Amino acid sequence: QVQLVESGGGLVQPGGSLRLSCAASGSIFSISTMGWYRQTPGKQRELVATISTGGTTDYIDSVKGRFTISRDNAKKTVYLRMNNLKPEDTAVYFCNLKAAWSIYDAWGQGTQVIVSS
Repeated sequence: QVQLVESGGGLVQPGGSLRLSCAASGSIFSISTMGWYRQTPGKQRELVATISTGGTTDYIDSVKGRFTISRDNAKKTVYLRMNNLKPEDTAVYFCNLKAAWSIYDAWGQGTQVIVSS
């Protein structure tokens, strides 16, 4: 079984920064692709960033140059550093784990990010 717990969300002014964390239980983390998604009311959940087992990253165009995804396999944790936040970044951010061979596909419960003055 895999469990994911997000943390680090909060209220920040435009131009500010936050770092989200997602801690995973179990032994599947090291062979899993990790990702961050976000969702706002009335909107579909969208992929924000991913990081592979080998450290290859990918980002949605709107966050390139502002967000950085990273992972620490020893701590079984994935991070999302968000700089120069904009009001349109306001959303609930979800951590996702996809294991090799599609053995697992797990989600966290989400952490709220509000960007407002």
